[in-house]
Amino acid sequence: MNDKYLYLYNTLINYSRNKELYKNLNREDNFSDRLTLFLLHFSFFLKNFKNEKNKITLQEIYDFNFRQLELSIREIGYGDQSINKKMKNYINLFHSMVSEVHFWDSLSHSEKLNKISNFLGDFNNNYELLDYFDKFNLNLSKKTLNSYLKSVSNP
Repeated sequence: MNDKYLYLYNTLINYSRNKELYKNLNREDNFSDRLTLFLLHFSFFLKNFKNEKNKITLQEIYDFNFRQLELSIREIGYGDQSINKKMKNYINLFHSMVSEVHFWDSLSHSEKLNKISNFLGDFNNNYELLDYFDKFNLNLSKKTLNSYLKSVSNP
């Protein structure tokens, strides 16, 4: 397997492991919570770097990330039929996230909060998560795609 995008994948995974993101969860976090946060980070990533010049690279990153996610689900021990169903659900969730964050910069504070709450319903105090993702989005906009691909970006 080509590990060309492994650094980026691991960077996004590390973002989703940030303990501060889970402090307002009503229960112990699980794989699904972490995956949802990963997908949300990834959707902001794609939003910021989507353009005609990056089209092929972003498609390769997309394919790589979902291949890695499928491997993670297999490692947990799900069977082939369960994996197909789960992957379909996660891909659908991801695509809804991408369409919801596409116009993020033009949304009002309350509209952003509503969107975050839709995806992270089990979390309390989504104001903190909104603030986090606003800052994450801003940080992404200040960097280049190449900085994430060449391992020179500090997560």
